[in-house]
Amino acid sequence: MSKTVDYYHFLISPWSYLAIDRFNSLKERTGITVNYLPIDVGSTFGNMGGLPPAKRHPSRQRFRMDELKRWSSHLEVPMNLTPAFFPADQSTAAAMVYAAGGTDAGKLSDAVLTAVWRDEKNIADTDTLVAIANDCGLDGKALLEAASSELGKQKLMDVTAVAHEKEVFGSPTYSVDGELFWGQDRLDFLERALAS
Repeated sequence: MSKTVDYYHFLISPWSYLAIDRFNSLKERTGITVNYLPIDVGSTFGNMGGLPPAKRHPSRQRFRMDELKRWSSHLEVPMNLTPAFFPADQSTAAAMVYAAGGTDAGKLSDAVLTAVWRDEKNIADTDTLVAIANDCGLDGKALLEAASSELGKQKLMDVTAVAHEKEVFGSPTYSVDGELFWGQDRLDFLERALAS
């Protein structure tokens, strides 16, 4: 029986974007089931002891940029390091990912991250989100309607609260069998845990 990984992430995280290809490859190799679980950015920083990039010390901001350049080059993943629409409100996009569910959630999550970091699209814009979903072969309008309901909006906050209870504080975080793996550079450790 395949294992299940809870994948907690921000849909505006450059690190989650950089991990897309390797995480999808890991999925194929291991046959895991993945629960795509976007979480709220602001409350995660606020509740879990972090700061958004713009509020960090200048030395940490510079190091973050250096690391993004290094990883983008190392992984050969095209990336705009200063996207036009960052940070953007990801709440509607997250609710659409939940509404999509299953493998469709994965397709939409990856597409939203790519839209931010490669294509410089504004994921806070609902027309843009509908177009992204449609390009994934999904019904963007229906997903937006579901995301706009009170139930859709509440799901993001409920999942975020559960993530915080599990001590998830950043993106991407992969949870399997109660163990957390934080960061796109922890995928090797995740794969070892899946094999054990």
